[in-house]
Amino acid sequence: MRSIWAVAVNTVKQALRMKVAFIFLLLLVLLLPVMAFSSTGDNTLKGRLQTFVSYGLSLTSLLLCLLTIIVSIHTVTSDIEHRQIYTVITKPIRRFEFLLGKLLGTVLLSTGLLVLFLVLIYAVAAYMPRFYSATEADLIEVKNEFLTARKALTPPEPDVSKEVADALKKLISGGNIDQVYGGMSPKEITAQISNTTKLAKRSADVGQQLLWEFYNVKPRDPNGSIFVKFKLEVSVTPPDSEVYSQWGIGDYRPYKYGTQSKGDGEFYPVQRKDPVRKFREIEVPADAVAEDGYLAVAFYNPPLNTTSVIFPLEDGLEVLYKADSFTANFIRAGLLILSRLFFLACLGILTSTFLSFPVAILFCLVIFFTASVSGFVIESFDFLSENMAVVYSYTFKWLIRLLPQFDKFNPSTYLVPAELLSWSVVARVALVMVCVKSLLLLVFALIIFSFREIARITV
Repeated sequence: MRSIWAVAVNTVKQALRMKVAFIFLLLLVLLLPVMAFSSTGDNTLKGRLQTFVSYGLSLTSLLLCLLTIIVSIHTVTSDIEHRQIYTVITKPIRRFEFLLGKLLGTVLLSTGLLVLFLVLIYAVAAYMPRFYSATEADLIEVKNEFLTARKALTPPEPDVSKEVADALKKLISGGNIDQVYGGMSPKEITAQISNTTKLAKRSADVGQQLLWEFYNVKPRDPNGSIFVKFKLEVSVTPPDSEVYSQWGIGDYRPYKYGTQSKGDGEFYPVQRKDPVRKFREIEVPADAVAEDGYLAVAFYNPPLNTTSVIFPLEDGLEVLYKADSFTANFIRAGLLILSRLFFLACLGILTSTFLSFPVAILFCLVIFFTASVSGFVIESFDFLSENMAVVYSYTFKWLIRLLPQFDKFNPSTYLVPAELLSWSVVARVALVMVCVKSLLLLVFALIIFSFREIARITV
């Protein structure tokens, strides 16, 4: 262990002497404060904070990922190229201790820099409201919709399998399926009919009501608030791009069944006029939730409108309530970035055991950027033709799925909308990315390096 620590300390010193490390640090130190005062978002205080935290975390993650790749590769390849490794492995230091020391040094450096810049981002986000002439309403909005961690509940998807089967049967019996869905595969036709049917269940004509019921709602603060986040689509856009709406949020069962019982929640009627295709939130007291965790959200499309109102399937409606603090959520977001850095450090160590510095850098960059868009790549292959899809499923599909999905677990997707990043998500990422994939890379690196010929003896 003492040998591993000695190599790690030397690795940190070696990395700090690199000019590229100094450049990356300088970029972060200069750009983060500039972003704090140049971020505008939607010109509200919440928008400024969301933009700064999103861009700040993205920039920090990107530069530290690149720095981790460069340091982990350079620290091994440079020792081999400049023959400094001869003075190390001739001492009582085994090869696996040498690699583990290099990895530990790289991870320590990346962790230290990550903590430093996360503290900087957190401090700027916490004190930014003091530099703007924010109103009391702005501060309340920031507190309730940004500086918090809210759990999101979405309505369950309706079962439309019977409706889809009936629609397909009708199209096939009528003989016009090619005319309506010409050039589409059976899978694409089924998916389109399914989405259309689900969307119809999320649509309210004038005078029609929609009702969503949620269970197991457990607000952290019973004296706090419940938020309903929604986005409205319309079949015909009104002249002022706004629609009227009537809501009822709370315990709907006494109205539904005509009976009341102890533990029922309150029911709050709300009338609004909101712009279409924009996210809006309704706040009601947390006592709208019944003691058994039941909450209903009712929507009515009043006759004041002249168009149908539609709630998109993906982000049309969410129920949000405070489940943790912004600080705890921010720490968990930092752990996601740290898991990413550990994986890249192991990847860099692996490639440095059998590739030269330029080739190893290129290989790691390809892996890094592919992992950063892996979700998009996987989804894009769903639109391939049937023949190409078969080839993909037996070749590239499994290779891409072996990569970590950086885009799927992006910290900004949790912090910006103040969505709860649970410990279970962090643990799952750490288990897969660190305990499985990273350690697998490290084992391969130790095996390859143990058989590598460092020096050739000539007589």
